Amino acid sequence: MSFANDTDPPVTVEVLQRVKPGCEEAFEAVLNDLIHAASTFEGHLGVNVFRPGNSSPLEYRIVFKFDRLSSLKHWEASEIRQKLLERAKQLTVGASQVSVLTGLETWFTLPTQPGAAPPPRYKMFFLTWGTIFILINLMNWAVVPLFKSLPPWLGTLMVFLITYVVMPRLTKLFAKWLYPKARR
Repeated sequence: MSFANDTDPPVTVEVLQRVKPGCEEAFEAVLNDLIHAASTFEGHLGVNVFRPGNSSPLEYRIVFKFDRLSSLKHWEASEIRQKLLERAKQLTVGASQVSVLTGLETWFTLPTQPGAAPPPRYKMFFLTWGTIFILINLMNWAVVPLFKSLPPWLGTLMVFLITYVVMPRLTKLFAKWLYPKARR
């Protein structure tokens, strides 16, 4: 078994940026250019943009995903990115807030607290371990006997369940313990 990917893991970058009032259209143009430029780089997996609501300040949340940390570093060092960031700087207020998430941190994000620092690793470990322990035992006891004739790869669907169904709900349920100082 190789652990080479431990030093070059998949990565998610979250950028929070406030836009000057009246500059939204110009910022959107630069943002579209940034998204297009990023998509041409090897390892780019996509971008999600969360635009400001009607009652909120003009704060954009932009989430870039790359297959490897090295791919992200290549994008960050690129000349095209630097030029586009210079254009964006004229349209924004203050510095960007940037969070780089690898591994388990991406499971522990609160939608009401974008950009919040992830909880301590020991809390992420205990919640993840407890969840997986319970799910594996529950599946072995209740589900596996019913589906013995199904292919073994179906068991890997648990990863989907944990990532998209279970962990987001548990993060909300345990938010006071995971983020004791954060407001929800």
